[in-house]
Amino acid sequence: MGNRATLFRFRIELSDIDRGVYETLDFRAALHPSETTRFLATRVLAYALNFQEGIEFTPGGISDTEEPALRVVTLDGRINEWIEIGNPSAKKLHKATKSASKVKIYAHKDPNHLMLELAKGDIHKASEIEVYFFSSELMQGLEELIEKDNKWSLMHTEGSVTVTTPTKSVQGEVRQVREPRG
Repeated sequence: MGNRATLFRFRIELSDIDRGVYETLDFRAALHPSETTRFLATRVLAYALNFQEGIEFTPGGISDTEEPALRVVTLDGRINEWIEIGNPSAKKLHKATKSASKVKIYAHKDPNHLMLELAKGDIHKASEIEVYFFSSELMQGLEELIEKDNKWSLMHTEGSVTVTTPTKSVQGEVRQVREPRG
């Protein structure tokens, strides 16, 4: 029997000033054995910064190569937003742009390779894909903060992200490195 995923709880007081979203989030996210803590932190931040009615982690998690890491589903079951983490394949992004109204990628490492992949032109509506990148100081700080049970205050304003716990605070930026054209 293979290694099992580890479940983490996140209770987040979200103040997304840029979008006017103020919510109390309480959810669990699984850390797959092949996943790094940085990847998990990126998924959690992407979830919080895109929080809206219908957002969900996909049931298969990161082990399902056909589904996004996160998605926003309409009441009638259509995928409105397809949200990827990391460096998804061109094939997966091609499917994403045909399946959803909006596609976003949150890179947890240097996004240059991803940007080159998008520029090749092998992806349907590649020009409409949004790409975001979290600063390394933010990601490094979050890797050190993550525990099995997390209680965070998360503030996002003008590209700055601050995560505060009862014992520590980390700050960094989320930068949109690719805007949709079209």
